[in-house]
Amino acid sequence: MRKILIVEDDKSIAKVLVAYLTAAGYAPTVIDDGLQALPTFRSLRPSLVLLDVVLPGKDGWTILREIRAESSCPVIMLTALNELDERLDGLNNGADDYIGKPFPGAEVVARVQAVLRRAPMITSDENVAHGSLVFDFRARQVRYGGQPVSLTPRDLSLLLFLAKHPNQTLTRETLIEKVWGVDYVGSDRAVDLSIKRIRQTLTSLEPPAEEAPQIVTMRGLGYRFDVNATP
Repeated sequence: MRKILIVEDDKSIAKVLVAYLTAAGYAPTVIDDGLQALPTFRSLRPSLVLLDVVLPGKDGWTILREIRAESSCPVIMLTALNELDERLDGLNNGADDYIGKPFPGAEVVARVQAVLRRAPMITSDENVAHGSLVFDFRARQVRYGGQPVSLTPRDLSLLLFLAKHPNQTLTRETLIEKVWGVDYVGSDRAVDLSIKRIRQTLTSLEPPAEEAPQIVTMRGLGYRFDVNATP
């Protein structure tokens, strides 16, 4: 059962969300204090976060930035601030979706399901080290020197998916389906651009990562996360 963290101080809204998500087969946990959001996120390790903007103790934008500093866990913002600029701010700061209040509970469930379909299904609880890089599949992090490697949520999802399937040639179509989601309607060129950004990030690490795996282009086929050279 996938865990959903709800950060919402309106008890009536939280009650509706819990009822709908529970009926849909999820395991929701509610907190109503912004100061407890990050500690609860770290201990709960949810599959998705529903995050209000206006909260006591700490606002949702701050919490979103804190989550994004260490995880690409999907986050859907919930707020009565439904202006276009507010929605764009949320998406540009790493939110995966944005729902303006008031909203029907069924819509929230549908949005949750859609966002989770786009997120890679990585279930291993183990850390895997390739040279100086550590892939933490449960926390959805790639760490170098103990610190998270800075990647966009989508690029991080792609890198983790590749690392989950070492030494396998994966087609662009497979990567689009598993990382972007089956409802993605753009070009598979998005995979190439994401790979380019990941490579640039990994090659810019200081000091250079030792014995780092390579993302190899398999011409006419796709990509392979090559760890053959790594002990």
